[in-house]
Amino acid sequence: MSTARKPRSIKRWLKLKYTQLMRAPGGPSFVALGFSIGMAVEMFTLPTYGLAFFLIFPLIYWLRASIAGALVGFVVGKIIFIPVAFINSMVGGWVLPDHLRIHFHFLPHWLNRILFMNLKLVIGGIIDGVLLGALFYFPVKLSIQYVAEKRREKRKLRRIGVEASPIPD
Repeated sequence: MSTARKPRSIKRWLKLKYTQLMRAPGGPSFVALGFSIGMAVEMFTLPTYGLAFFLIFPLIYWLRASIAGALVGFVVGKIIFIPVAFINSMVGGWVLPDHLRIHFHFLPHWLNRILFMNLKLVIGGIIDGVLLGALFYFPVKLSIQYVAEKRREKRKLRRIGVEASPIPD
């Protein structure tokens, strides 16, 4: 005989995951590094048709960062990707030499042009991704430290309040 289980609400599940992320055993730098890796990898994912996502796992292992933080960074990167894609393309155009062309004889001209635009997006995305990852590392680390400090103060005040309150008869 099985009892009907009440489904856990999405809001409650997200709050649990947020709490677990804030209390990660590696500390704020562990989570912030994972966030930065996820953000950096997302910046060159679209032109590689999602295959760059698999780059997250070896980078997380190699740099000893948080997988949950990386996935959050990856999702945030997805949200901001469209405006940043124009910048990625511009940066890729600045970095790649002017005489570089992609030309496969068996492909139509328009497809060769799309491949070149994707190359600009990948090169610009790698550069911008590393810059965005470095830029987001410190604010994420400081915000996690701030949340942890607030939690520590709240627990300390609660402990003092319990010790100072008189015991009811």
